Amino acid sequence: MQDWNEHLKRLLKSEMAKKGVKNAELADRLSQLGIDINTTSLSNKISRGTFSATFFMQCLYVLGCHNLEIISPYKTNSERDEFYKNLYKKNK
Repeated sequence: MQDWNEHLKRLLKSEMAKKGVKNAELADRLSQLGIDINTTSLSNKISRGTFSATFFMQCLYVLGCHNLEIISPYKTNSERDEFYKNLYKKNK
């Protein structure tokens, strides 16, 4: 399960980086949807990677993410790191 939590956390962080959105701005955008979360709580939630699918989708929605490439979290760390680097470069 930890592999999946880490994978989900990295997917969200990658999308935030591509859009140039920091935690404070994401919290502000979520508040516009009626989701009351402060920056510290948001940071903790993302760091744990144990958030719900609903929360994940809400974040992607406010980030304007319309496509998401899903890969297996069971690739080696170097393969996974390379994937995220390429994904970030591809979407710049």
